[in-house]
Amino acid sequence: MTDPELSAERAQLQRALDSLERMRREAAGTVDAGIDAAASQGLARLRAVRAQSLGTGYDGPPFFGRIDRQAGEAEGSRSGAGNRAASAQRVERFHLGKRHIRDDSGNPVVLDWRAPIARHFYQATARDPRGVRLRRRFGFADGQLTSYEDEHLDAGEQLGLASDLLRAEIERPRVGPMRDIVATIQPDQDELVRADLDTSLCIQGAPGTGKTAVGLHRAAYLLYTYPERLRRSGVLVVGPNSAFLSYIAQVLPTLGEGGIEQATLAELTGHGAVRATDAEQVATVKGDARLALVLANAVRSQIGRPEDDLVVLMGSKRYRIPRERLRRYVEDARRLEARWSVVGDRLRHQLAGDIRRQREDAGGAPSDAETARIARSPSVRAFVEQVWPGWTPQALLARLYTDAEFLGQCAEGVLGEHEQSLLGWARAPRSLRAAPWTEADLVLLDELAGLAEPGATYVHVVVDEAQDLSAMQCRVIARRCPLGSLTVLGDLAQATTPWAVGSWPATLRHLGHPETPVRPLTAGYRVPMPVLRLANRLLPHIAADVPPATSIRGGQDALGFGAPGELVELVAELLELPGSLAVICDGSAVPDVLARLRQAAIQAEPLGADGTHRIEVVPAAAAKGLEYDLVVLIEPAAIVGGAAHRLDGLRQLYVCLTRAVSRLRVLHAEPLPAELG
Repeated sequence: MTDPELSAERAQLQRALDSLERMRREAAGTVDAGIDAAASQGLARLRAVRAQSLGTGYDGPPFFGRIDRQAGEAEGSRSGAGNRAASAQRVERFHLGKRHIRDDSGNPVVLDWRAPIARHFYQATARDPRGVRLRRRFGFADGQLTSYEDEHLDAGEQLGLASDLLRAEIERPRVGPMRDIVATIQPDQDELVRADLDTSLCIQGAPGTGKTAVGLHRAAYLLYTYPERLRRSGVLVVGPNSAFLSYIAQVLPTLGEGGIEQATLAELTGHGAVRATDAEQVATVKGDARLALVLANAVRSQIGRPEDDLVVLMGSKRYRIPRERLRRYVEDARRLEARWSVVGDRLRHQLAGDIRRQREDAGGAPSDAETARIARSPSVRAFVEQVWPGWTPQALLARLYTDAEFLGQCAEGVLGEHEQSLLGWARAPRSLRAAPWTEADLVLLDELAGLAEPGATYVHVVVDEAQDLSAMQCRVIARRCPLGSLTVLGDLAQATTPWAVGSWPATLRHLGHPETPVRPLTAGYRVPMPVLRLANRLLPHIAADVPPATSIRGGQDALGFGAPGELVELVAELLELPGSLAVICDGSAVPDVLARLRQAAIQAEPLGADGTHRIEVVPAAAAKGLEYDLVVLIEPAAIVGGAAHRLDGLRQLYVCLTRAVSRLRVLHAEPLPAELG
């Protein structure tokens, strides 16, 4: 017998699909009256944005949940016979999805998950129902609504993570890019997602707690809630590498949000081509916050000292600014905390203002246009070029690397002699175009560029894998968000760079937001508990202050061990299961692993930018931030031993152990690292 509730929900599903299709047709059919080309282009842009917000090309179900909420009470009339009072409670019903859908009369059919009323779907409990009488989740298969699951909160029913549909969605196999989590957001995550725009957050999240998803969904929530402030000034998402950005790239578009800039740190600091690699010790020095002082000293060293009076010819008269006053102007400029180019312009206009006052004292009445011409006059421009000369970040940094005396002057009392020697180039390049810049050098060039000219800024920046940032890398981000807010995501236990700052308070200070609260996420929804128990054994050795993660997921077959010779047979066996599969190994072993699998007719691919392959062979150093249903981890001892320091190797192993969503198989011939117990 057909369930009448299921039939009614299927009818609602069809109504939502029909309404969404009509909204898409209306958006695509919007035309202009041909007033002018600029208006037509503007309308075309609006039409494209509207089409994206309606999820053109997205074929998922239009809603995932429903709440029935008490809206208030309506008093009935009194009967004349018995003076009997009657009241009835009015219940509002809301279906929730990834975007707002309305019918042809403008009435809501589906509410956006970010709407204020949707907060109750995620946060209502039997103890605090928030007016919610019923919460319903839906199950879909091949686009068809197949089931539903109810919690009658007003009667004390609450399934929580015991919900079969919720767990099925969390554990659904995945291949390709990261998925959104709008159907599975938990109360602790929702609280962070809905933090207001002026609040900065640092989320310390153990593996599988959804910290990256929380950060991306917060960006989508802020764009929905503060559209005018954010669409004008923008949102920036900073990720550790291009593979990671590709992995997360589709989350925001599927939520109906586009136009958010996503970049790696190297893309933000695009002041030259990377032609070399720093030794670890050199990169660590270049990432130290003290380099900011060295660079500031190098910039200040460019300031000249006036030695003569300045004479300006205006018509047939000469006007003189004495040397003492010029020196005062330059000293005032030196103390200003402003960009080099801005101060140079201010100095020119200050000199022009001095001449203007002299003319006024002599009975003249110079106009603003005449004063502006004085500021552009050859004598004023020549003087400013002498005491406040132009420079380029590339030329100044190259001078520091090639002129030991100049570096010594700028680094005196800041860096030791050995540290200074690490920065020098062994041989000067033929030209700046051929300079052997490293990734750390691009960060320093960005620091210099920030001292020279104002740059692009954003109202909100999301920074993922922030535990790996150096102090100077933090400053790159701070310059792009001087007045806005941050969402900082990371896990100190997964810090794998030798130049990492090492603590959240210090990292947040370098990011320019020292008062930001650190909010922990420890409840895992992705990694099975048996896998986490193994990985947690490393925590006392890599991050003693980080609490061990827990997981809602069991999985008696989640963890297993074997020998490297079983690789081909094991991969073939795992391919019988649904979902993505990664073979993670030390980077030097990747070619051999690929060859073994391909010789067995298993179409494995190296880790790629698009992240769409069913089977990928992943170097351990690139595994951070990624997740796979099935993971085969080869020779943990080699991963630990391949790092420059054992601590870095253990942290890298911790990352690799926590990439599996369903099953982890560890293959080793060498003994496991002692820290694993």
